[in-house]
Order: sequence, then structure tokens, then C-alpha cells
Amino acid sequence: MAAQVNRLMEEAGRARRSGALDEAYDLLTEAVAVARTRPGSPDLVRALKGLGQIERDRGRVESARQWYGEAVSVCRDSGDSRTLAHTIRHLADIHRETGRVDLAEPYYREALVLYRGHETADPLELANAVRPLALLLEGDGRPKEARELWAEALSLYEAADVSAGVDESATHLDALTPGP
Repeated sequence: MAAQVNRLMEEAGRARRSGALDEAYDLLTEAVAVARTRPGSPDLVRALKGLGQIERDRGRVESARQWYGEAVSVCRDSGDSRTLAHTIRHLADIHRETGRVDLAEPYYREALVLYRGHETADPLELANAVRPLALLLEGDGRPKEARELWAEALSLYEAADVSAGVDESATHLDALTPGP
């Protein structure tokens, strides 16, 4: 079963990269159906997230939110905190992109707690979780909180040797630093 889901996911990935979103969606729908026979499996989470991403690509935000929401539920049941953090972050991104700061912020904060609590937290993963919360707080008119997060993101992107992240963080910090 896992091999079948992997094959479907690979085919869906190729279809998505070539722009055949309908084909990718159909393949991912089949992958979800196969993976549902093993509730809580990582394959089910991957397939659900894949459907969510296809729907984001299509601009179908509500459908994407539903797929990611189901993936979050499956992750919560599985106890895989790292995958849960990643999935929650994507669900928060959808809410932020649609202007729902009230829904996005708690998810971002939960993802950060999960990433920070993971013994093998990757600096880049953590930076990529800090960044959108900093953007959200900055856009919501909370510069002090945003500055703290941008400073953390800067340090994490430096540790991960990601110059684009360092540059972006520094730019936001400069913009949020009060003048003389």
C-alpha cells in the first residue's frame, strides 16, 4: 500500500510540475483513498497536503484550507510533532494570505512551540516558521513583537546559511527600528 501511494504521489508531482493540475489532483485523490485504509499514516498526511497545495495553486483557498485542516487532524492523532508543525504552518499561511490574522496567528504560534520543542529542530525549518509570524505581526501593526521575531529569523537564517533569508530579515528589522 505504501508503495502504491508513493507511486501515485510521484506521478502527481510530475503532473503538477508540468502544469497538469487536474491530473495531479486525480492522482492525489486516489492516493488519499488508498492511504485512508491505514488511518493516521504519514502517507495520508502527505496526500492530503498534496491536495491542499494543488488547490492553493488553483486559487481554491477554501478547498485548500479543508484539505490542510484534515491533514492537521490526522497529524494530531499520529503524534508526529514535526509533521504537525509543518502542516499547521501551511494552514496558517492560507489564513494569513486571506487576511484572517485571527485564525493564522494561533496556528503560527502553535507551530513555533512544536518546532522549538523538537530536539532536532532544523534552523531553516524554524526560521521558516518564525518568518510568517513576523510578517503577520508587522502587517498587524505590532512592530515590537515583529522586531523580536525578525531578529530571531535573522539569526536562524545565518545559522542555516540562507542569504536571501538574512537579507529579508535585515530589511524588515531596519524598517521596524525606530529612528533617532
